[in-house]
Amino acid sequence: MKELIIDGSKLTLKDIVEVARKSRTVKLAEKAKEKINKSREIVDKFVEREEVVYGITTGFGELSEICIPKAEVEQLQENLICSHACGVGEAFAEEVVRTIMLLRANALAAGVSGIRVSTLETLLEMLNKKVHPVIPEKGSLGASGDLASLAHMVLVMINKGEAFYQGARISGKEALTKANIEPVTLKAKEGLALINGTQVMTAVGALTVYDAINLAKLADISAAMTLEAAKGITDPFDQRVHAVRPHKHQQGTAKDLLRLTEGSQLTTRQGEIRVQDAYTLRCLPQIHGASRDAIEYVKDKIDIEINSVTDNPLIFTETEDVISGGNFHGQPVALAFDFLGIAIAELANVAERRIERLVNPKLSGLPAFLVEEEGLNSGFMITQYAAASLVSENKVLAHPASVDSIPSSANQEDHVSMGTIGARKARDILYNTSRVLAIELITAAQAIDLINPGGDKLGKGTKAAYQVVRDNVKKLVKDRVMYKDINKSAELIEKEEVVKAVEKAIGTLNQELEE
Repeated sequence: MKELIIDGSKLTLKDIVEVARKSRTVKLAEKAKEKINKSREIVDKFVEREEVVYGITTGFGELSEICIPKAEVEQLQENLICSHACGVGEAFAEEVVRTIMLLRANALAAGVSGIRVSTLETLLEMLNKKVHPVIPEKGSLGASGDLASLAHMVLVMINKGEAFYQGARISGKEALTKANIEPVTLKAKEGLALINGTQVMTAVGALTVYDAINLAKLADISAAMTLEAAKGITDPFDQRVHAVRPHKHQQGTAKDLLRLTEGSQLTTRQGEIRVQDAYTLRCLPQIHGASRDAIEYVKDKIDIEINSVTDNPLIFTETEDVISGGNFHGQPVALAFDFLGIAIAELANVAERRIERLVNPKLSGLPAFLVEEEGLNSGFMITQYAAASLVSENKVLAHPASVDSIPSSANQEDHVSMGTIGARKARDILYNTSRVLAIELITAAQAIDLINPGGDKLGKGTKAAYQVVRDNVKKLVKDRVMYKDINKSAELIEKEEVVKAVEKAIGTLNQELEE
């Protein structure tokens, strides 16, 4: 895989996933080095003149009125990192940490932060050699950036803290030694430049958005399988219906459902069996489409944020102005991440109701809980329980984090975004939703086998999905341990095997969302 060159302005979601999950290496653009050096020269001038400039020759937050002598500015930066490393909880996953490091490096590459090239290259060397700092998940307010979380990243750079290296959790010092990386002695402004930003919330949110795009595809596929198992009506997906209410992804979902079920001998037309289907089938374009619209909105915000400079103060080399602003405030993405969580939760809400329509004999006309020897066997009874539990948990998690604010730093920082909490909640909702959809996949496949063993009457796209499911999870004839089936189905979702098989059969789904 070709090396990724960063300059602070061209990073994409695809780049992030390749670095985070496929260990693509990263290099600083030569043009970026020039900009970084110019901004660093200005910082050095201010230090030499002992001018009063926030974060360079002063304390931080409420302590910004305290001037720091020239001889102590380096100690100031180390103290900043050590005192701010107050994260708690479990460590972020490796892919999140890699994304954090990449995003922080990309922001610094823009050349308005006053860091040295050598310091930034140490961060990239850690990334490329897979020295992954232990960064606790909790402790960020999401304004003044992700201070506590990013401080844990920098601890390793200065020979402190902990890191994961070659499968072991060891001291930061030991990790750098084993990887043959020289630690950094922070100079003026560098500690602040490294930790004052939104990269933690953005990292979690970016990976969640990427996975949500693929999960939205899967939701359309699993819904189409349920539609066929229920002998659902396809008339509601007629493009004329959606042309008179032209929400972008409502129209796209309707098209996808027709493409997925093209050639089906199981779907029906209105009046053949029923005049109307229940909302969870008839309103699929409106429900799934709305979630896809929301995901696209969040992706747009992510695309901006991953190529933004979010620390403070900012150094503008043309005029040698140093401006203390508020780009570190997470509100622009905090609201988006709350929206993302709600959008993903709705995919689970409607999927659980579709599962219920299949397992309930009064609604499906099929054997109770989709097992032929009912009574002796419970079949898919408790899979619906599990889905209902996950959906209920999502409703708790979907409460917005961004509506809360607790003042900090002696009320100097008197409004905070809680954006990192919002991003983490969206990620947890995505996990739960993927399991609900995993349950729908195997439930729909089971219902299909009861009306069309082997699935030969399925549509072009749903047949491909059914085959992938059946290659990994066999039809339930008698009760067995069900969590294993759920886990296998969830693995198919995470590896995108169902989506890939369907797209091979019918072409790209949700194409508008990826462009």
